[in-house]
Amino acid sequence: MASKEKLLAVSGLLSGAVIWGVIWYPYRLLEQMGVSGALSSFATYLIPLLLGFTLYSERVRLRHFPPILLLIGLTSGWTNLAYVLAVIHGEVMRVLLLFYLSPLWTVLLARLILHERLRFHGYLVMALSFSGAVVMLWRPGMGLPLPQNAAEWMGLSAGMMFATTNVLSRYAVASDIWLKSLSVWIGVSVLSLLVLIWQPAALAVLPALPISGWMWLLLISILIFGVTLTVQYGLARTPASQAIVIFLFELIVAAVTSYLLAGEVMSVQEWVGGAMIVASGLFSGKLEAGHDTESRGLAADTLKSG
Repeated sequence: MASKEKLLAVSGLLSGAVIWGVIWYPYRLLEQMGVSGALSSFATYLIPLLLGFTLYSERVRLRHFPPILLLIGLTSGWTNLAYVLAVIHGEVMRVLLLFYLSPLWTVLLARLILHERLRFHGYLVMALSFSGAVVMLWRPGMGLPLPQNAAEWMGLSAGMMFATTNVLSRYAVASDIWLKSLSVWIGVSVLSLLVLIWQPAALAVLPALPISGWMWLLLISILIFGVTLTVQYGLARTPASQAIVIFLFELIVAAVTSYLLAGEVMSVQEWVGGAMIVASGLFSGKLEAGHDTESRGLAADTLKSG
């Protein structure tokens, strides 16, 4: 029975890595149809939110909604919205590698907010992450090795907000899985709605949107609803050191799909920098060794909706 539960947990995490390694493509297709990233994010997170309230209204009690989850909703909301905007307009692998600098920010925030003492693995994660970013972004004659466009800055900020969510989540270890899921869906929906209020012209595309566009929105919504729950199920039953390895499979899926579907190819320099960032992610699992299983799961449970 335990082995079956373990298999389901790993399968849930792996499904999340695969889906998030390829979901950038339908978002790009929608953008090509005139559906902005904010509008597609709002639609594809509002539907899971409504489904969650409808199917599990008896289990969800908003009066028991801890205030910390409202803050987590905002940080995870920015994580997901910024990720969508970044992969629509930027090179998928560069965006993802900048996102996966999140262990660096997690170490720093855990030190500043939680007053956790830095150990060898903490310094190693920081050194590898920072060095990998420098190698990947360095362009002779272009000054400081910084993100080159708005999409890459979005990817970087998504990783920062993910790290913030990781730290905040350690205060919410007792929250129900449905409340945690709702906080993610609410956060993305609210932030996307604010962007749409600021840019109402983005809504003009809806009356002329072809059936295929509506089908893509529905498909992404169903995937997000399912992957949020399956990933959180897996995280609650998988050590963080193993979960981070499974999550990094997303980079492999993204590398293959971005090459096949968008013709994007990384240079040798970018691969070297990316390998250093991936290594820092692997070592970051060691940082969670001192926490119990639920706390370790929550350190990553809002990764792009899951």
